[in-house]
Amino acid sequence: MLESLKKIFSGSEAEVPVNYTGKPDISREKSAELYEKSKTYFPGGVNSPVRAFKSVHGTPLFIQKGEGSFVWDADGNKFIDFCASWGPLILGHNHAGVREKVVEVMQNGMSFGAPTALENQLAELILKNNKYIQKLRFTSSGTEAVMSAIRLARGYTKRDKIIKFEGCYHGHSDSLLVKAGSGLVTFGETSSAGIPKAFADETIVVPLNSEVAVKAAFEQFSDQIAAVIIEPVPANNGLLLQTKEFLEFLRSICSKNKTLLIFDEVISGFRVGFEGAAGFYQVNPDIITYGKIIGGGLPVGMYGSSAEIMEMISPDGPVYQAGTLSGNPVAMAAGIAQLTELSKSSFYKDLNNKALEFTESIQRFATARNYKFKIFSIASIFWFAFTDQETISSADEIDSSSMEKFKVFHRELLNRGVYLGPSGYEVGFVSSAHSKTDLEKAKRAIFESLDFVFRGARAD
Repeated sequence: MLESLKKIFSGSEAEVPVNYTGKPDISREKSAELYEKSKTYFPGGVNSPVRAFKSVHGTPLFIQKGEGSFVWDADGNKFIDFCASWGPLILGHNHAGVREKVVEVMQNGMSFGAPTALENQLAELILKNNKYIQKLRFTSSGTEAVMSAIRLARGYTKRDKIIKFEGCYHGHSDSLLVKAGSGLVTFGETSSAGIPKAFADETIVVPLNSEVAVKAAFEQFSDQIAAVIIEPVPANNGLLLQTKEFLEFLRSICSKNKTLLIFDEVISGFRVGFEGAAGFYQVNPDIITYGKIIGGGLPVGMYGSSAEIMEMISPDGPVYQAGTLSGNPVAMAAGIAQLTELSKSSFYKDLNNKALEFTESIQRFATARNYKFKIFSIASIFWFAFTDQETISSADEIDSSSMEKFKVFHRELLNRGVYLGPSGYEVGFVSSAHSKTDLEKAKRAIFESLDFVFRGARAD
């Protein structure tokens, strides 16, 4: 086996350590103390559920500092970070250019609830480099952007129903926090208490990557569907990559039925390219939503469309949407600094090549050892899956029992100084701050952890 590995790898990759024993657990003493106190303040001790570490081992880590490709927790443990605040930190943590721009603008105040020139500057930067939208509206979060896009679609078409896909997450607004019921085409069932059934009844849920299901929905409700909404790069329930042909099919059937196509690019926007998945696949949706990447990680969102559709938004039109912190000057400043870097000619080529080399090296290692493990990736987004399937394009293709292996894997990576999001359904991100040395160290930690998962893990 060692000789076969040497033929596959070149240079330092040939000398891969074999580690069939787990590393000693990192100290979580201070994080544990903070978590116990936080449970007296917040439901489950957190302000967003996945942070509670319920899907992985141990106490949630309380992060104290981030710099470049690294984060440090309250116990002083240092990690190479591939969570990147769930994606927006494409330049890494505490990027000097973003920080300096934010500090400069903060000298003049942090919130006015009034227009500022910074809004114009960021909007111009986006619109000049994105041919898929003509006008936009800033919000305070991706959830708010998607909620507003749905309202806009309903107002523009004067229809009520929407189609969403099982396995796509669009934030926690009532009409979208639904799951599939039984059958090929079904009205959504509420996936959270507190959502009236009448709201969910306006949402039709169909499987991803199924032209048959989408056609059936349109045959049954053709003149009632305001919008079809999809993550063109579904990345909230694994990385369920869709084909360009399926996205083109959605564009065609929406146009035929005078239904608006919404791309939720809260994750893929400015990640897979400056024009997001719309540009990557060259498919033109009617409305696009974006998230906090346009604010350098600060709370911000955005939705955009043609000038004609956006004229429906108040005060020009009858669709109301507002927000005191929309276009907040601090977030706008961070966005100007970050997107200026992203707009440079070689930025995405360099980042995506770096990410591709990283993921391919790991896949070669796993394949050489015959591990039931695949890395699915697009641009600088990746997903570790404990499977032997060549493709996974819908939620029902994910083996839930494989998450037990991820639980072991996550623990071993933390003990080796690598931080991933605390769920096997979450994706990871490579940033421009990850150096070659960082990625080599991370790969070795991943190799050792995979060896332990498949060869050395014990029941305890």
